[in-house]
Amino acid sequence: MAQQGPTSPVPVPPRQEAGQTASKPVREGIDVIVNGKRYKHTGDPAMPLLWYLRDVLRLTGAKYGCDQGDCGFCTVIVDGKAVASCGTKMEKMRGKRVTTVEGLAAADGTLHPVQQAWIDEDAIMCGYCQPGQIMAAVDLLSRQKNPSDADIDKIGNLCRCGSYGRIRKAIKRAAGAMKDGKA
Repeated sequence: MAQQGPTSPVPVPPRQEAGQTASKPVREGIDVIVNGKRYKHTGDPAMPLLWYLRDVLRLTGAKYGCDQGDCGFCTVIVDGKAVASCGTKMEKMRGKRVTTVEGLAAADGTLHPVQQAWIDEDAIMCGYCQPGQIMAAVDLLSRQKNPSDADIDKIGNLCRCGSYGRIRKAIKRAAGAMKDGKA
């Protein structure tokens, strides 16, 4: 028997010969794609996506805040739409595509235009809310190519340092870069 982790034995399936019908998977679970990689969640289906990302996959960009989906600290993109990962249960994630702040940069390390704009505009203060702010901005710019101040204000993510002016400038800079084809 092979071991997966320190205490959870997982049976190894017998070798399959050519022409045989595939056997049932060793473990049932919830298939999810996170930042382009396939994963199978075999734990509690009621686990919030936030805790799966942070505790299981060790992707710690999304942060715990209010546990009610109001603060935006835990914002990720699921199938192209911003969601609060604290209130999204794994049972709803079957077959979904999740993008976290860790998955925004290109394979060669080139930052997403929103990430680069955040640096250029010095939008990061304490940094706690910034991954959620960045993901909300990515979502906004996917729907609104030239957002107004009012559009940006509707994002609703909280910033405990009050970096809203810099965040607005960063979003507008990213929109310009994306429009000019620099992205």
